[in-house]
Amino acid sequence: MQADMGDNKQKRGRKPKAPANEAMDFQYTNPAISSNTTTINDVVSVPTTEVVDTHDPAPRRGRGRPKKIEKHKEKSQPIISASPEFRSSRHAEQNGDYAPTALIVEPPLMPKWEYVVKVVPSMGAVVKVFCVHTEPNFSLPWQRKRQYSSSSSGFIIGGRRVLTNAHSVEHYTQVKLKKRGSDTKYIATVLAIGTECDIAMLTVSNDEFWDGVSPVEFGDLPALQDAVTVVGYPIGGDTISVTSGVVSRIEILSYVHGSTELLGLQIDAAINSGNSGGPAFNDKGNCVGIAFQSLKNEDVENIGYVIPTPVIQHFIQDYEKNGAYTGFPVLGIEWQKMENPDLRMSMGMVPDQKGVRIRRIEPTSPESHVLKPSDVILSFDGVNIANDGTVPFRHGERIGFSYLVSQKYTGNSALVKVLRNSEILEFNIKLAIHKRLIGAHIKGRPPSYYIIAGFVFTAVSVPYLRSEYGKEYEFDAPVKLLDKHLHAMAESVDEQLVVVSQVLVADINIGYEEIVNTQVLAFNDKPVKNLKTLASMVESCDDEYLKFDLEYQQIVVLKNSTAKAATLDILTTHCIPSAMSDDLKT
Repeated sequence: MQADMGDNKQKRGRKPKAPANEAMDFQYTNPAISSNTTTINDVVSVPTTEVVDTHDPAPRRGRGRPKKIEKHKEKSQPIISASPEFRSSRHAEQNGDYAPTALIVEPPLMPKWEYVVKVVPSMGAVVKVFCVHTEPNFSLPWQRKRQYSSSSSGFIIGGRRVLTNAHSVEHYTQVKLKKRGSDTKYIATVLAIGTECDIAMLTVSNDEFWDGVSPVEFGDLPALQDAVTVVGYPIGGDTISVTSGVVSRIEILSYVHGSTELLGLQIDAAINSGNSGGPAFNDKGNCVGIAFQSLKNEDVENIGYVIPTPVIQHFIQDYEKNGAYTGFPVLGIEWQKMENPDLRMSMGMVPDQKGVRIRRIEPTSPESHVLKPSDVILSFDGVNIANDGTVPFRHGERIGFSYLVSQKYTGNSALVKVLRNSEILEFNIKLAIHKRLIGAHIKGRPPSYYIIAGFVFTAVSVPYLRSEYGKEYEFDAPVKLLDKHLHAMAESVDEQLVVVSQVLVADINIGYEEIVNTQVLAFNDKPVKNLKTLASMVESCDDEYLKFDLEYQQIVVLKNSTAKAATLDILTTHCIPSAMSDDLKT
């Protein structure tokens, strides 16, 4: 029965006091601080362990109608104080176990520490990386662009070394590190830059930097759904930032900076600009990867990528073994899946044989002398390859067989079993790094160039295409250059794709002004192998005319003596220090 509320009208804006004959319905309140404890007998001793509650226990006053407090249905109920003992006995009464002659006291339930205690990562080892970059100017290769600054993250490992991303220190002029809680920036030295794996190694000569810090410990490759915590210094603030997530996927990823495919982790923790180079910790506080890129697309959310420990350890051991970074070897082939049963039968494969068919072989790779197109690779180092090009990875998982190749080091050998004309053959192949016709990087060196009569010749690279046509160069660059970039193979280790990047207008080159980014095929009927060869042939030429054969059947003809004399005036007009880059002079 509900009591008459006519005599208990309340004023707006004031919180009513709890009636004395009503028990407060809490789950747990520390009796030492409870405002309802009125006598010493009400206090119950509890362990001294501190329990942190995220809820604010202090009552909040505010405007508006207060919550209605339900009255007791039976007015004859005795007055009960709000002590823990009586709350426990009241709880027992509601369950039918109340004994009036005995006072039942239940100890408060304490949290289990295996659910509360969480390993805190070694955040003291996470540093902020400040870098001043001076990028080359590919349009004007004799000079550099205006310098700019960036900040990213890094972390300390053993041996007085620091790891970060390669793109964080690309084209660096100066690198400085700052520890957490410190106001001092220390000058760092770059020891190695791994462009393919997007990892760089730094060190600091100042002993003060290493005081009071413990290097991070590396953990094993995590499994799917394992918790990860990314620590770093992303945009949005100056202090350290922590984001958490789980491992969503483990597979061979495309490394944007290195233009390679290596093992990677996909996580759902936020990775923003500035997080690059920061460590990813597991729930034990061990480092399981380096944050390095994220997927920005209107159709996806919270997809970040982490360089896993196998790739990190490969980079570190490569540096320790060779004193420098040598790179990740590749097999140097293009292959085709063998999932079609008719295709397998035509290749002479029996039902229990699986593998992939070789389409093309890099002419510069060591295996070009032993392997042949249409060979079927059955296994690599004793691991059988499936028809879709995958190999067993872990329990219930498969991964591309290029993972097995990336585990090797430059110069290592591998046993490859192939099927050729229905015969099984085995070859011991020496692995090497990949030689591209259009390089993915210039590895920190200034771009090469050669100028004659206002014609600026240079070698094409991916940074050059990106500089000329922007980030969408794969859509905006000329079709022939893209075809060379995606499909052409270098016939020799020193082969380059040489182009006329632009023509510095002068009287001698009238009519040639519109030639831009056009490939040079031959000079005076001699094929152009690389830029250095072209510069050498032009400088030593004694013929009356200089003839350049370009693609699309274009030709450029200049009088030799006039062209070389005009070059000096053109260099002076455009304030160019030399007609060729320093690497071509040696």
